Parts: sequence; C-alpha cells; structure tokens
Amino acid sequence: MNPTPIRLLASVALAALLTGCAAVGPNFTRPAPLTAAKDYRPADERGAATPAVLSESGEAVARDWWTLFPSKDLDGVIRMALAANPEIASADASLDAARAELAAARGAELPEVSASSSASQNRLNLASFGFGGGLPGFSNNPEFSLYSLGGAVTFPLDAFGRARRGSESASARAEAAQHQRDAAWLTLTGQVATQAVTLAVLREELAQVDAILADDRRTVDLADQAEKAGGEAHSAGVSASAQLAADETLVAPLKKQLDAARHALAVLTGHAPSDWTPPDFDLAALTVPKTLPVALPSALVHQRPDILAAEARLHAATADVGVATARLYPDLSLSAQITQGALKPGNIFDTPSTAYGLAAGVTQPLFDGGRLRAGVKGAEAKRRGALAAYQQTVLRAFGQVADLMQAVQRDEEALAAQHASVDHAAETLRLNRLAYSAGATGLFPVIDASRQLSNARLGLARAEGQLRLDAMALFVATGRGLAHGA
Repeated sequence: MNPTPIRLLASVALAALLTGCAAVGPNFTRPAPLTAAKDYRPADERGAATPAVLSESGEAVARDWWTLFPSKDLDGVIRMALAANPEIASADASLDAARAELAAARGAELPEVSASSSASQNRLNLASFGFGGGLPGFSNNPEFSLYSLGGAVTFPLDAFGRARRGSESASARAEAAQHQRDAAWLTLTGQVATQAVTLAVLREELAQVDAILADDRRTVDLADQAEKAGGEAHSAGVSASAQLAADETLVAPLKKQLDAARHALAVLTGHAPSDWTPPDFDLAALTVPKTLPVALPSALVHQRPDILAAEARLHAATADVGVATARLYPDLSLSAQITQGALKPGNIFDTPSTAYGLAAGVTQPLFDGGRLRAGVKGAEAKRRGALAAYQQTVLRAFGQVADLMQAVQRDEEALAAQHASVDHAAETLRLNRLAYSAGATGLFPVIDASRQLSNARLGLARAEGQLRLDAMALFVATGRGLAHGA
C-alpha cells in the first residue's frame, strides 16, 4: 500500500485531535452582583411613593420611550436627530469596524487556500553543465516553454486556542461596540428631550414674565390715578415704577437662554443653527406619565447599555489573557500543495505532470527575553482593570438612578407646594386689591402681593419643567426602551 495516504489520514486525524483541545487561559463568567438590594435608596429615603414613582417592577417600556410624554413635536425632532446626528453616525461606523475585525478574527481560524499559475519561456545554458559542444539531438542552448498550475492549503491547528481566544475577544469587542451605539442612541434621545423641555420651560417663563409686566403696568397706572386723586403719595408710584423696571430685566436673560437652547437643539438634529428652527414646544403638552417604570437593581445590569458595554469589555480582556497565554505554546500547522507542470499546455493535467507535498510545522518560542510572559502579566492586569471599571460603572449607575428616583419624588412634592403657593398668592393679591379699592389699605400691600404672585408663577413653571427633566432622565438612566434594540 502506498504510505502517502496513510500519512495524510494520520495528519488529518492529528489536526482534528489538536483543534478539539480546550483553549488555554481563563473562561469568562459574568461578574457576581454587587448587591442583592431590591431598591436603590436607603430605607430612610424611600417614604411614601408619589404618583410619578409608582412602579418599580421593571415592566416593559416601548422602544420609543419619549412617546410616553405625548408630543408630536418632540417625537418628530427626536427622530430627526436619530437620522442625522453625527455622533450616531460615528457610533455606527465604530460598530461596523468592530464587526469587520470580528470577521477577520474568525477567518484566522479557517484554512488558507491559495492558487498559482505561470507560463515561462526558458533557454537552457548547456555550457554551465559542462556540455560546451552541446548534446546529441539538441542544438546549443535549446529554448523551451514551461506551464504550471498549482494550489496550496495551510491549516493552523490552533491547538492551544490562540485563534479561538482571539475570535472570542473580537466578538466581545463587537458586542461592546453595539452597546456603545445603544448608549449613544439613548443619550441622544435624552439630550433632545432635555432641550425640548428647556425650550418649553423658557417659553412658559417668558409668558409669565409678560403677565408680570402687564400686572406691573396696571399697578403703575393705579398708583398714578390714586396720586392724581390725592389718595396716594408720590412714593407709591415711584415704587411701582421701580418694580416694573426690575421685572423688565428678567426678559433679556431668559431670551438669551432660549436662543442657546434653540441652537443646541439644532446641533443635536444635525443642523447649523442658521439652517433650522425648532418648533415652539408647549410645556402643557409634555405631560408626565402617571407611572414611571423603574428597573429593579437586579435587572438594571442587564439592560443599561454602559453596564453591558463594560461587561463586554471585561469579556474581551479575559479572552486576551488566553491569547497572551497561548503565545507561550508551540504554533502547529499543516500544509499541502499540488502542482501540475508541463512543457506543453495540453499535457498539464496528465498524471506524470503532477507533483504534491505535505508538511507539518511546529514553531516553539525558546528565548524571548521575557516578552511573552510579560504579555501574559499585562493582559491579566488589564483584565483586573476591566473588572474594576465594570464595578465602578455599576455603582455609578445605581447612584444615578437613586438620585433621580429621589429627585422625581421631591419634584412632585415641590410642584404640589408651588401650586399651593400660586393659589395663596393670587388670593392675597385679590384681597389686597379689593381692600385698596375700598380705601382700607395703601398701595404698598398690593405691590408686595403682586410680587409674591409673580415669584410663585415663575417657580411653578420651573417646578413643572424640573419634574419633566428628571422623569426623562430616569428613563435614560435605567436604559429603558432598549429591550427591543435601538
């Protein structure tokens, strides 16, 4: 029996055996939970849940979370931003690059097949072989053509899992890039919603200031009329005019903030401020949902994209330890090649024109000045760093959610108090005006009551806006809306 097939079968069997070996290095396991707590806040901070923090069961939320704040303008602007924002385009490009690197890493695990062909015209120098007078039947230095076709296969055995760990690392990095893209998506939607609420609050504040100025002018007219009738001193009119002048100074700063918010929103939607004007958002249309579903701590680590990205980076760092460890072991490979060569094209596929070769290669590092072992230590250190970064990301996320849950609860309390303040101030102003009209009091109590009502109205607009801002931030902080992909 021809021993060549036997050697070939033995080589294939050895390759199958070696490639089935377990890869060296640690296997990745998901980090243990940092806490078993069922709530983000200490017990003494929880108190009675307000309507806006009713559900902490982690119930499902629509992918487009902002639609729970029903505003067609907000929905349209966020979708515009998602389609045109450069940061999303950059995140998409990074994700594509990571996926390409993964495809390349997986390709390194497969055999490499190559083909070759050649045609050459040759002239033989007989004198170089000591035949100065030529050979019988040949002219001096005969010419001939040579044609060949061939192919080769090289198969890395990856006996110690270097290529497999490399693919594992690339896969984890691609996963991290996907979560980073999700984080960019979630962050952008939150930023656009924040600017929209900011615009709505500023417009409401300007409307309240306009109402304040109208009240101030009525007070000035009232003081002038009273002074002309002899029922009020000139100082009352001066005080009323001074109050009007002071309130007029509120307009310019609010308009400045309004302009800045409009410009910021234009940039978020991928426009220059001169090319696009945002809609006039209405604070009343951006109503807060009756319940704000909040993920439980045990679920947060499985849905917040920055935590998932940190976990994927830890996975990649763990696989990199295996890559570095595998470099300490021999590289094994098998190769095979076949060549068909003939002097005439018509004979190239004849059996006598066939040549082939089989080879096995082993490369074992013997001395490298400690470089390879230092690489293992470095990879292990990076893995420890990635674990610490993951833990810090989780703790920071828990702290952020706790802050926002508490903030929403306090916002509701502040809003209720602000409504009561407006009601009391309005009633006080009404009674003081009646008393002034009846001659039972002077103008100064009217001016003071008007000032209190003005401050209460501005405070109410800000409280309404703050509740919406914190409620939206809570959706972003808990990673809601990403369960079905971004």
